[in-house]
Amino acid sequence: MVRRILVALGGNAILTDDPTAKAQQLALEKTAERLIPLIKDNNVEIIVTHGNGPQVGNLLLQQLATDSKKNPAMPLDTAVAMTQGQIGYWALQAFTKALKKNGMGQVDVLPVITRTLVDKNDPAFEKPSKPIGPFYDKSGVNELLKTYPEWTFVEDSGRGYRRVVPSPKPKGFIESKALAAMVSMTVLPIISGGGGVPVVQTEDGYEGVEAVIDKDFSAARLAELIEADDLLILTAVDNVYVNFNKLDQQKLEIVTMAEINNYIEQGQFAAGSMLPKVQAAMEFVACTGHAATITSLDNLASFLAIGSGTRIVP
Repeated sequence: MVRRILVALGGNAILTDDPTAKAQQLALEKTAERLIPLIKDNNVEIIVTHGNGPQVGNLLLQQLATDSKKNPAMPLDTAVAMTQGQIGYWALQAFTKALKKNGMGQVDVLPVITRTLVDKNDPAFEKPSKPIGPFYDKSGVNELLKTYPEWTFVEDSGRGYRRVVPSPKPKGFIESKALAAMVSMTVLPIISGGGGVPVVQTEDGYEGVEAVIDKDFSAARLAELIEADDLLILTAVDNVYVNFNKLDQQKLEIVTMAEINNYIEQGQFAAGSMLPKVQAAMEFVACTGHAATITSLDNLASFLAIGSGTRIVP
């Protein structure tokens, strides 16, 4: 039986300390090479999605630096689409190269601009929470607020301050039927990048909104819609931990929904980093009855061999 896995790549799979296009392309080439064993498996179909928080934040800063009546900055939904296309192109190049190198040139890579339906009345529009762009120290934040007083910043897990924007929950995908139809063992789809372009339904069709959707929540919803057997969320650590970075930290391996929910109630997971990944994984498990795994790219071989990582089960 063919096992369908949706792979959600974290920002560390794309962005390094060097924010240049070349560095990000090289990072994706390494990522693509690491995913080859998964793609090579004759019993597996994979679908790839990815984040875009750093890229869309940097793009907005670049636009604002040259904002004028003759060259106006694009709205946030358009910036999401721009980075979805940008990263999709880099991924297309990287996976094509890796597939050819490994004798799998028959597999077509297909990045798709994906629109994600959200509720215009989602309370997230009143409470920005999604980090985008680079980290700043306090003085850097104060300087930006002089120019952009409407922006909101939050401290992010002890790493500095980041701008946050609304992050409504994904309700569905406008292209979901077409996306499901193209999933096969000879097509590698790269879809819902950056959570997808956020749109609301109107009488005339759909209208983009100023937001960035969390890519892990979108991945969970997408995995459900395309009837994936597994959701694999790849991040910077091999496992989810309780008491993280403390002397008594403990890694989680196989954990039930009840157990992980108890850890959430204890406040074990940081809101700006691990918590949304855990919650997204839980949504997939709750909706499908299938397990979801959170682990790292470095641990992918071990995941394939023995199922290591943090696996959330019903």
